[in-house]
Amino acid sequence: MNILVLGGAGYIGSHFVKAALLEKHQVIVVDNLQTGHKESLPKEAVFCQGDIKNKAFLTSVFQKHAIDACVHFAANSLVGESVEQPLKYFENNVYGTMVLLDVMNQFHVKQIVFSSSAAVYGSHQVMPITEDYPTNPTSPYGESKLMMEKMMKWADIAYGIKYVSLRYFNVAGAWEDGSIGEDHRPETHLIPIVLQVPLKKRPHVTIFGSDYQTKDGTCIRDYIHVVDLASAHLKALAYLEKQHMSLTVNLGSQSGYSNLEILEAARNITNLEIPSMIGQRRPGDPDKLIASNTLAKELLDWTPQLDIFDIIQSAWRFHKAHPKGYGVE
Repeated sequence: MNILVLGGAGYIGSHFVKAALLEKHQVIVVDNLQTGHKESLPKEAVFCQGDIKNKAFLTSVFQKHAIDACVHFAANSLVGESVEQPLKYFENNVYGTMVLLDVMNQFHVKQIVFSSSAAVYGSHQVMPITEDYPTNPTSPYGESKLMMEKMMKWADIAYGIKYVSLRYFNVAGAWEDGSIGEDHRPETHLIPIVLQVPLKKRPHVTIFGSDYQTKDGTCIRDYIHVVDLASAHLKALAYLEKQHMSLTVNLGSQSGYSNLEILEAARNITNLEIPSMIGQRRPGDPDKLIASNTLAKELLDWTPQLDIFDIIQSAWRFHKAHPKGYGVE
């Protein structure tokens, strides 16, 4: 299959590219390198640098390559930034997706797997979260992802473009050998931030809040290994090939780990001191977020294979090998 991967030089996209090539697919990557890293891509992938909002550019990619399906990771994804710059998120995420669907329709490409988010649900009271939970985003980022989902629904009705929308929870980890991994600038995710301490990139970890209604007072989150996530996208493509039906599913481990549990696991894996301190709660942080993955198991035949220790061990391999990120050894 010839797969066009939008945002394929990003953290999650690059892991999907590597997994797809191992499955003998042909992969064409489109990325503007705003947050992605060309160094993360295998030489077997065809790389086209450009922005999905540029219709002429995207049309030229479809003209040059016989695309069978698209996998869409290209989006801005910082919740806090989206509150400060909502129009940036609607332009890049929503308008960019509109251009992509328009060009797909023009070239009769009828399959897309889409990187959605648990942010579409908004505030959460009942755990685990299932796909029929009401959607009420609390940020422009979450709103943009929900708008992208709705756009795909109507493109399916009008043009027959079938989609699988994958609502992920907390993605972490790296390729097993540490060759590719998470390199955000600035970094906002807990596990790489924790691992920056033993690498002497920060003096301590700040845990935001210790009075949540959880077993140790710190937030609980559902973590999924990025390699398991890449596998889910491949299974979603297989689902579309076989079923020709659109689908929205959660992806998560259906387990939760507190911030203090993540910190302790990192100390055990690195066998190093990781000083920490308690800071103020962040506004809007819920006590607990855990996904139901029952539907993904039933319909995609997908079950996560890697646990939180695999996640932290693989991330540690990557960060030790790339202490300053891609391109700087």
